[in-house]
Amino acid sequence: MKQASFIAIAALAMLASGCMQEPRRIAVGADMAHTSQNALDWAGVYRGVIPCADCEGIETVVVLRPEGRFTALSRYLGKGDGEVFSREGRFTWNAAGSAVSLEGDAQYFVGEGRLTRLAADGSRITGALADRYVLARVPDSGIAGRYWRLVELNGQPLPQLHRQPWLMLGPDGQASGFGGCNRFTGAVTLDETASRIGFSRIATTSMACIAGMEEEAALHEVLRNTDNYSLSGDRLTLNRARMAPLARFEAVYLP
Repeated sequence: MKQASFIAIAALAMLASGCMQEPRRIAVGADMAHTSQNALDWAGVYRGVIPCADCEGIETVVVLRPEGRFTALSRYLGKGDGEVFSREGRFTWNAAGSAVSLEGDAQYFVGEGRLTRLAADGSRITGALADRYVLARVPDSGIAGRYWRLVELNGQPLPQLHRQPWLMLGPDGQASGFGGCNRFTGAVTLDETASRIGFSRIATTSMACIAGMEEEAALHEVLRNTDNYSLSGDRLTLNRARMAPLARFEAVYLP
């Protein structure tokens, strides 16, 4: 009887020991499969100014669409007449699912809310200017961080100008834009909860133009008088109290 009990206890000990020595299996697939391609909300509009050898910078916009197509826009700042160059096509992901190649254009590493321009061989760009090769994602909604092209002023459609006036509100309380002849900057106070907005300290460059000066003066007066706004998708209206709208804008990638 004692021998049987001893054998039973020994068997249980051996079984427990075997369980303890069983190799632990680690689930791998889930985390290892996470890539920029399948784990990030990458479709959207990205914008930035990348370095340029013979100009102030290249203003760049890249639009990535869920179906695998892109639009790339660029403008050389401080050079020429501000012409916008456009390219469209398909893009492909690399084997690691971390970067995209735009057909006939550049390669970008895809991060959370940003694209980083890569060298021609697909490697990271290094050096003192490396952090300037980043395009930040443009908000899908809201008034700040988007380009607004003027389409109506004081109830009248804007005439066709060589370059259409535009406005952009930065996240740092600064406004910038083009009035039809000169660029301008200013300060902006924004309360998106109450749809309140105010502009102040507007300063402009001092060029004289054959056309656009009248519209420019009227736009600056509108900005000084605006105290609220309304936003509907890609349409922005600047107002004063409950009076008729002072100006209407539409969102664009590059004005």
